[in-house]
Amino acid sequence: MKKIFFISILLNVFFFTSFSQEMPDPATQNRLAVLWTSGDKEVAEKVCMMYTHAAKTNEWFDEVVFIIWGPSSKLLTEDKDLQTKVKAMMDDGVIVEACIACAGLYGIIDELRSLGMEVKPMGEPLSGFLKDPNTKVLTF
Repeated sequence: MKKIFFISILLNVFFFTSFSQEMPDPATQNRLAVLWTSGDKEVAEKVCMMYTHAAKTNEWFDEVVFIIWGPSSKLLTEDKDLQTKVKAMMDDGVIVEACIACAGLYGIIDELRSLGMEVKPMGEPLSGFLKDPNTKVLTF
C-alpha cells in the first residue's frame, strides 16, 4: 500500500510540474552557466551535454556557457566522441571555457586549446555567475 501511495505522489508531482507550468518566454531569459566537473562519460553524454546543447538550440536561455572543470577536462581530451559533441555545441553558439588551473594539474592546457575553447582562470568568472541574479548555474 505504501508503494502505491508513493508512486501516486511521484506521478502527481511529475504531472503537475511538467504540464501545468508554461515555459517562460525565451526573450525574457538570461544566462545559463553549466559547470561540468564529472569524469563520468555517461553523465557527460546523457545528461550534461544533452541539456546544455538543447538549452542553446531551443533558445531556453539567451546565452549558454559551458565550463569544463576538473576531471571532465581530462575525460574530454581522451574521448573523441565527447570532443565531437563539444565542437557541435560550440558551432551552435554555446560558449565553451575550460579552467586553466584544472587543465594545468592534468598537463592538458594545449590539448584543450587545440579543441578551440578558451582555457583561462575560471574562479572569478564562476563566482560572478553565482552572484548574478540573471544567471542560473547548473553543475554536473
